[in-house]
This record gives sequence, C-alpha cells and structure tokens, in this order.
Amino acid sequence: MKVISPRVHGMLDYGTIALFALAPTLFNFDGPYATACYVLAAGYLLITLMTDFPLGIFRMIPFPMHGGLELVSGLALLAVPFLFGFHDDNHEARNFFMGMGILFLGSWLLTDWRADTHTHTNPRNSMMPNHQH
Repeated sequence: MKVISPRVHGMLDYGTIALFALAPTLFNFDGPYATACYVLAAGYLLITLMTDFPLGIFRMIPFPMHGGLELVSGLALLAVPFLFGFHDDNHEARNFFMGMGILFLGSWLLTDWRADTHTHTNPRNSMMPNHQH
C-alpha cells in the first residue's frame, strides 16, 4: 500500500537531511562518523532539491529515479557498518546508520513513486476569468 504522496515524501526528505546534519551533535559522533553524516546530509539535500516533485527546486531528477536512489541508499546504509568495519567498534553509529537504512527502505516501500508530481496549476490561468467574445 503506497500511502506516502510526493509532497509528504519531500517533507520526510528534508527531515532526514536535518537528522543527518544533527546526528553528530545528537549522538556525539566524531571523526569519520560525523563526516559521513555531513556528506550524506549535503548529498541528500542536493538530490532532494533536484527532484521533480512538489518540494523540489530544480526538478531535474524524475521522482521515480529519486526512488531508485533511495532504494540503493537504504541498502547501502544497512551495509555501511560492515563494509567499513565499525559494526563492533561504535554501536551508536552502527545502530544509527542501520536505522536510517531501515527508514529509507520503509519510505521507499510506502511512497507512491508513480504519483503525479505536477499537481500545481498556473495561478495566472486559474485567476483570470474566462472571456469569450
């Protein structure tokens, strides 16, 4: 069941960006864990701003492609602690990255990637009366 609309997904994206950006402070991450969070926040901000959906600005990335990137990101976030060898060194970082991976995958599963992302109307056309001569 696809219960997350493109607009709601955008809100979740910006919340995710904020969480990545704040994670080093919230969870006392330093060094590579903090750097990874900041890089992920910046990268995800760029992708979100470039996505063609109601909360995107540049609208260069089709919404379904954003979904594909999110699926790959979710799987990668689950694997990061093991790929980079900190699954036993820093349990907070491991749990954070794996938790974010689960959130990404959950969001991917629940988002309607085929929804119409162009729901806005041209305000000029909708405000003008229809004059027929």
